[in-house]
Amino acid sequence: MENYKVVGKLVSVSDIEQAGEGKKRSFRIDTGQQYNNLLEFELYKKEEYVEHLEKFTEYNKIGSQVEVEFNLRSFNWKPEAENKIFTSLSCWKVNKVDSSNNAPTESEESKSELPF
Repeated sequence: MENYKVVGKLVSVSDIEQAGEGKKRSFRIDTGQQYNNLLEFELYKKEEYVEHLEKFTEYNKIGSQVEVEFNLRSFNWKPEAENKIFTSLSCWKVNKVDSSNNAPTESEESKSELPF
């Protein structure tokens, strides 16, 4: 299975919900692209890792730039009745994106020049 990455601004975070044997939390990012700019991801954790869901908003504030690594996950819903397939973006890692400019300033460049 292939992993995907996308960068965007965090625009919303859901409350934690019960989901089977664990819990889940959803969040949306805005990629800033003209089309398909809003993406919603799911974070699912078993009971012993629910702390990760609880701390998500502590480390990821609305409006911050994040890089999300995720997988596409599809499943049949009530395959015996109707053949409906649902696809979700299953997040497994979120990193903050440093929005500051990391290019050295002019004074830093002159200090790093060799004397010859």
